Amino acid sequence: MNLFTYAAPSRFYFLAGKLWPWFATIAIVLTLVGMYIGFFVAPTDFQQGEAYRIIFIHVPASWMSMIIYLAMAFWAVIGLTFNSRISGMMASALAPTGALMAFISLWTGAFWGKPMWGTYWVWDARLTSELILLFLYIGFIALRAAIDDPRRADKAAAVIAIVGAINVPIIYFSVKWWNTLHQGASVSVTKGSSMASIMLTAMLIMSLAFWAYSIAIALYRVRTIILEREQHADWVKNDLE
Repeated sequence: MNLFTYAAPSRFYFLAGKLWPWFATIAIVLTLVGMYIGFFVAPTDFQQGEAYRIIFIHVPASWMSMIIYLAMAFWAVIGLTFNSRISGMMASALAPTGALMAFISLWTGAFWGKPMWGTYWVWDARLTSELILLFLYIGFIALRAAIDDPRRADKAAAVIAIVGAINVPIIYFSVKWWNTLHQGASVSVTKGSSMASIMLTAMLIMSLAFWAYSIAIALYRVRTIILEREQHADWVKNDLE
């Protein structure tokens, strides 16, 4: 399959239409399975009690907030390099979901922090850099909305996406680089996991569910963006008739 074939918005529209229901279905199934294991099967943590179960939402949302921003930066680079229209549309489609994930990460982190730290918020390096990530998402969305010409908006927003990507490694490595209250990673590629296997299983399933949801909603949203931008094209008129 030649991937460049789908660089045309018309072809990508139909591809996204075929794919998003599958990813949505996978997201629903994985969420139900992951929530069941995480909230009903996994045992109570001996240190954190029942409060630890928030990680099954918090950790996947935190991961996705960073991954989605890197995906936006990737599409931004492709768009600026090859002047691809679909790249700007995909970056725009990803931004609201990324902002949602960053908000969920901060919100659930606050509810975890209250029983663990005694406060909902501290100006911890990881929390602060995650908050900056949320502001970057909001800035990306706001800048796009402020510019009427879609192509100019794509290029301007692409700069934010690319420059802001430097914040992602700061979030990830902040626990190692600075003395922070935030606990270190429970899962490591090199060191394995410090979590019980059933807890790790639930978190990984929920992470896959968040992946599938993010892909599904981005593909669904990009179809709307394509229709808005290509509304005068003949193929759009034919498809809507």
